[in-house]
Amino acid sequence: MAKRRDFLLGAAATAAAAAVLRPSKGKAQTKREEMIALKEGFVGQYQGGVYLLPATDETVQWGWFNNAETPRARIKSGDTIILETMMASQNQVLPGVSIEEITRLRVDNPGRGPHTITGPVFIEGAEPGDVLKVKINRIVPRTYGCNWNLPGELGLGQFPKLFPEPQAKYFYLDMARGKTEFLPGIELPVRPFPGILGVARAESGQYSTVPPGPFGGNMDCREMVEGTTVYLPVFVEGALLWSGDSHAVQGNGEINLTAVESAFNELNLTVEVIKKKPLSWPRIESDTHWMTVGYDRDMNKAIRIMEEETIKFLAEWKGLNSSDARRYMATYGDIRVAEVVNQLKGVYCMLSKTDGPAMAALPMKDTRTDFVTHAVNADAMEAMNQAALTLVNRIKDEKRLTALDAYSLASLALDARIGRMEAGAYHIHCLMPKSTWVS
Repeated sequence: MAKRRDFLLGAAATAAAAAVLRPSKGKAQTKREEMIALKEGFVGQYQGGVYLLPATDETVQWGWFNNAETPRARIKSGDTIILETMMASQNQVLPGVSIEEITRLRVDNPGRGPHTITGPVFIEGAEPGDVLKVKINRIVPRTYGCNWNLPGELGLGQFPKLFPEPQAKYFYLDMARGKTEFLPGIELPVRPFPGILGVARAESGQYSTVPPGPFGGNMDCREMVEGTTVYLPVFVEGALLWSGDSHAVQGNGEINLTAVESAFNELNLTVEVIKKKPLSWPRIESDTHWMTVGYDRDMNKAIRIMEEETIKFLAEWKGLNSSDARRYMATYGDIRVAEVVNQLKGVYCMLSKTDGPAMAALPMKDTRTDFVTHAVNADAMEAMNQAALTLVNRIKDEKRLTALDAYSLASLALDARIGRMEAGAYHIHCLMPKSTWVS
């Protein structure tokens, strides 16, 4: 395993990278140092198996995955790679850019996602049927980010007809305090994570970065913070790893369309190939929990995929049969909503690594620490819509926020959880920490 090193990809680091990437004598000069390195199969190599991949126009793509994309870096199993990422729309969504311009960037580029992804990274020895183990060692975001919704002709976000006006809000990320101010008296914890972390899908061709899938991609799972490990199925030779859609703050559900969308000066990853251990869907591991996921256009089906993946995992981890695994999941599983706005809806189940008490019943009314709403419906998405919208309207009225600010705040601070599942009924509980209001 490569020794962990801390790199901050600012101007100095990028300049240092250029300095070590001089072409060898006799090779033709090109206009950019990055392109010289690309011909060699990597962008920057450091002692100890640590690689540097800066985000430049040559090392990113805007809105598309394609398994025929030329690798921008080549590493070995066990190496550490440090990536930069860009803001949305190839770094065009920056503080001061208007919501009209953000809308135009999406309208003028139909089909492609708004995300800028760095990569792909070719991992030597990775083959279909293997698993890519990606440890997130360190994340250093830029000092700003943006949240926006795009209703109108685009019809994006969970409630575009109820919140028909677009809005963009920019945020300063105070990393010394680990906070960002939403409005005076309202603060949110900064918990950066890669909204997109994924490998190439098996199918050839160009695909939007918006929908996630078994390859990972735009999972928007806010548990994928520094210190976690993501396990991704491999579908093509070299795996081809990308990251982008870098989030600084996100609520479960991400209901208005976006998180606090930022970019990373440093995304420090250690990548290892696990041979011949196929997975159907990604898995996530933290110091305290294992997590299984499910994504589908139908939220009910996403939940069923998550249940199937959890049963498989419990068979491997604890040797449980299907019936015992279902009982274990019902007793100990902490099931949450990742996002509902990426064409496919996402859910995940958290299982503690240590045996402890059964999960307490989720609250149906306010607690000492949280505002709470609850809904039940045979359609999980309908229950989610009811519970989330009730909470948005509550904080709008009780905290005297504008409708758009309440919608935005819910996208960034909502904690949407799935309670007991019974025949013909899904219980959705939406919580918002009262600590969000600091004065």
